[in-house]
Amino acid sequence: MASVSMAAVKELRERLGAGMVDSKNALVEADGDIEKAIEILRLKGLKGVAKREGREASEGLVAVVQRDGSATLIELVCETDFVAKNEKFLALGDKILEAIAESGAKTLEEALAAPLENGTVESTITDESAIIGEKIQLRRVTVVEAPRTAVYLHRTSKDLPPQIGVVVGYAGDDEKVATSIAQHISFAEPVYVNRDEVPQADVDKERDIVTEISKNEGKPEAALPKIIEGRLNAFFKQIVLNEQEHALDADKRPVAKVAEGAGITVTGFARGKVGA
Repeated sequence: MASVSMAAVKELRERLGAGMVDSKNALVEADGDIEKAIEILRLKGLKGVAKREGREASEGLVAVVQRDGSATLIELVCETDFVAKNEKFLALGDKILEAIAESGAKTLEEALAAPLENGTVESTITDESAIIGEKIQLRRVTVVEAPRTAVYLHRTSKDLPPQIGVVVGYAGDDEKVATSIAQHISFAEPVYVNRDEVPQADVDKERDIVTEISKNEGKPEAALPKIIEGRLNAFFKQIVLNEQEHALDADKRPVAKVAEGAGITVTGFARGKVGA
């Protein structure tokens, strides 16, 4: 059995993003030849792609690219934080994002079929997964179309790529305020821009719940309508962006008022979080 130095293992891991054990074993099999070890990992990796399908992939990155009139957000996941911060994985994310935006894909299915290098985004991910030795998956693709877009990317750890990404579509000129709204969204996690976007079935269900709660509390019958409406308003504030208190506004104004004061109108947004 050939003796393998830790320096060689480290170099192989950095070049491919492969695991330590896999890198060491490949180097042993290749008698310490790094180039031969790379080929061994490629061959073994392709055979192991199917076996990795059931594994959990909860690390990775969120990335955004902006174009005139739109922005594309992706979530690319892997199994470990070691791979998530590896240059090869980061470069893969950049390639995939550019290919998707260039193709005009708007759904995950369209994105996976987008052309990339000598194949598609999907085949490229499969090839890279084989080399790296981890499950890699394009989990989310969202396109926000608007006159202008603002982006906020948040790192939960300084050693990792962005784990949370937000795109805000808006009309108007105040990019600073639009970006502050994107920051707010990253924290507050709204679902809709305006109240009228909330499905009526969800509103009716919530109304039934708060009505039942209010009645069980023994509230006076005459006071019930006001109490129920108050609780419904609280429900809307949890999920409707424009009704939430802007987290970064010193005067604690609703997002709608902050946007109005800046002369902008939020037309849509997308939020992505790795593993969510």
